[in-house]
Amino acid sequence: MARYTGSVCRLCRREGEKLFLKGDRCYTGKCGVSRRAYAPGQHGQGRKKLSEYGVQLREKQKVKRYYGVLEGQFRKYFAMANKKQGVTGENFLSILESRLDNVIYRVGLASSRREARQLVSHGHFTINGKKVNIPSYLVKVGEVISVRDKSRDSSRIKDLMTDAGRTVPKWLDMDKNTMTARIVAMASREDIDLPVQEHLIVEFYSK
Repeated sequence: MARYTGSVCRLCRREGEKLFLKGDRCYTGKCGVSRRAYAPGQHGQGRKKLSEYGVQLREKQKVKRYYGVLEGQFRKYFAMANKKQGVTGENFLSILESRLDNVIYRVGLASSRREARQLVSHGHFTINGKKVNIPSYLVKVGEVISVRDKSRDSSRIKDLMTDAGRTVPKWLDMDKNTMTARIVAMASREDIDLPVQEHLIVEFYSK
């Protein structure tokens, strides 16, 4: 499967803001955006004003990079959101939030979505007692995510469990003692703290 293998700091610089793709590093002075607050490349400091299409495209790219999703899957999620009742943009963000790698990140079992994808791919988690190693798995209300017994002694998992810096959103219930998380509800727009304008993505795909 295709995946981005370049510098993730370049992605943040291209969007002109922190996307928190490298976890704790993004909060330090080593952050690429903090050091070079302009787009990468030879002409990064001389970019012209964006057109309406350019603004919509940049918002789409930003959300793709937040969640680490490639274009084909991103379009698939949008089509799913468009078929559901309700506001398409809000449905779209809710679907993205329900990805397993995002849930692992949200409950504090990974410092970034990138790390969460790696941990899921390596088989460190179960859903309702069954091992799941697909980061794009879409969780459902009532499902219980647990750290596998073999992974509970991992020093990295233990370090993450002792880090109290992450606030778990109300649509998730996390028990650090048992290392289990339960999906209480699907994420609503009010639960999603990302600075995105989802209506621009709807406009982009509606052309």
